[in-house]
Amino acid sequence: MLGRSKDEIKVVLTKPFSIDGESEADYRAPNLIQRILSLFKNVRPGSDLTHFKLPPLFNLPKSHLQCYGEQVFCTGTDVLSRCNMPENPLERFLSVVAWSISMCRPLVFGVAPYNPVLGETHHVSSGTLNVLLEQISHHPPVSALHATDEEHDIELIWCQQCVSKFNGASVDTEVRGKRQLKLLSRGEMYEMNSPNLLIRFLPLPGVDWSGNVRIRCKETGLEAELRYGPKSFLGLGGSHRSVKGKIYETSPKRILYELNGHWDRTVTVKDNNSGKLRVIYNAEEVYSGLRTPVVKDLQGVESTESTAVWSEVSEAIMRQNWEKAKEAKNAVEENQRKVSREMESEGKTWVPQHFSLSYSKDGGWECSPVQQWVPPAPIVVPLT
Repeated sequence: MLGRSKDEIKVVLTKPFSIDGESEADYRAPNLIQRILSLFKNVRPGSDLTHFKLPPLFNLPKSHLQCYGEQVFCTGTDVLSRCNMPENPLERFLSVVAWSISMCRPLVFGVAPYNPVLGETHHVSSGTLNVLLEQISHHPPVSALHATDEEHDIELIWCQQCVSKFNGASVDTEVRGKRQLKLLSRGEMYEMNSPNLLIRFLPLPGVDWSGNVRIRCKETGLEAELRYGPKSFLGLGGSHRSVKGKIYETSPKRILYELNGHWDRTVTVKDNNSGKLRVIYNAEEVYSGLRTPVVKDLQGVESTESTAVWSEVSEAIMRQNWEKAKEAKNAVEENQRKVSREMESEGKTWVPQHFSLSYSKDGGWECSPVQQWVPPAPIVVPLT
């Protein structure tokens, strides 16, 4: 698939998930619970699922790279550019916290995106924001993102690795890696991590974001600690899609705001001095009016483009032609194995096209983009 010529490239784009993503997933196979339990019957609790291969019955018609990108370029309101607008550093920090919350997207139980193949890319523009992703490692799977907005002096750099483990009644996915948001004209860099993913099969099926997120800016001395809460074990708790936390100065440590709400509704902060409440995040702004990206320049689409690599698989899944989907997915994966064998026989090491990759002393992957600015993409999000 990665070796296709320009004339053979076909792109299949699917709509982003709205807040009602569960009800819109009309491509899922029937009897998913029974199928999932059957799929994991020979998997031991505690097993690492990094190399676990899913049949197309359990796939979304899109790659992980597309899902990561949609977190950034698919929003009803441009919450990212807002981060650089306030003159007050505390107001900028509150905007960054709101943007971080906006990246939580509703997920569909029982299906997962494709695991990207080595060298796969995804390049999309939304207004003045240009976003480029690349799968820079296959074993372990590491994805990198670089996004720039020259008009608003914003740069994003991500490097992340998902590690999934089967725990009998659930799959816990730890999202490792660092996310950096740079407000270039302010000379500020905000570092943060991602919440983790919890997929529960029993007693009630569901999928949630969970865990702790820390956001900090050394230049302003401000930090935030957020806690994402999943639904309770029996599904009766009120913490479903909740986010709670605090925003404080690091030196001396002084809590400025207490944060509370739900990432699929609204999030408020309470000023610890005045006691006043204010809304800093409204999910309706983020999820309303989401538009499916379109191809603006087919000749500019690379053969490594995610929506081209998986086009035949995605088409078959949306038609629920599972035999065709299986055949097409096997072809993509076999091509990956072929490329790996050829490189090994020639003694070559894979070199990412758009990033340099290193392993830090603290045990995490780090990546650096090779370009200062991401160029405009041949795939764009329509403005109207």
